[in-house]
Amino acid sequence: MEPLFSIITVTFNAAMVIEPTLESVAAQDCHDFEWLVIDGASTDGTVERVNAAAVDGTRVLSEKDRGLYDAMNKGIGLARGRYLIFLNAGDAFAAPDVLSRLKRASAGDPGVIYGQTDLVDDTRRVVGPRHLTAPDVLTAASFKRGMLVCHQAFVARRDLVPEYDLRYRFSADYDWCVKVLRKSPANVYVGPEPIIHFLTGGTTTANHRASLLERYRIMCRHYGRVSATLHHLAFIPRYLKSKF
Repeated sequence: MEPLFSIITVTFNAAMVIEPTLESVAAQDCHDFEWLVIDGASTDGTVERVNAAAVDGTRVLSEKDRGLYDAMNKGIGLARGRYLIFLNAGDAFAAPDVLSRLKRASAGDPGVIYGQTDLVDDTRRVVGPRHLTAPDVLTAASFKRGMLVCHQAFVARRDLVPEYDLRYRFSADYDWCVKVLRKSPANVYVGPEPIIHFLTGGTTTANHRASLLERYRIMCRHYGRVSATLHHLAFIPRYLKSKF
């Protein structure tokens, strides 16, 4: 029987950060899932830690890849669940009942189920909510204002998802979410209680400027250059505020 959820975790030499991720998966009170760990041929014991945890439903693929989004595409190809959740190494479910909440929200078979995200530091201390708040109502047009929903808190029905576009190094997830939303028949918000703890300091954070430029190109493709430019001008005060 196919699981309801495929949780996909991409890893590469992630032994120092994988523990909270696997603990949060193992702690879920809903067991209607498989956990796919797509590893980039780690040499630091990442795979051994995952295997030692022996979480039911775990499948591990460890081989060289062409980067994060190539690994995510491998996860899509292996997934059997009705819904996909991308939970990167270091990120975690915010509570043991997250999958239960998502399962209840899936009753009407929506295309996307989504929620809020809190940021955590490397001590697992919650440092605050994500600077963008997921809206009560989500459409493809919502993403004109940026990536309002953290990718990890964006749960997509597998039959709607494309592969990630490997032309983009930092923002292929933004492009992917817009494409999914354009095909989604309905989207369900699970409420203000966070569903994801996002570890700060990842690849996109470390390459913020390059990510913004890439996202601008994607916005031009989806929404037109005029709309993308106007919305990016509106991002400037928000960006400056985040720097101080």
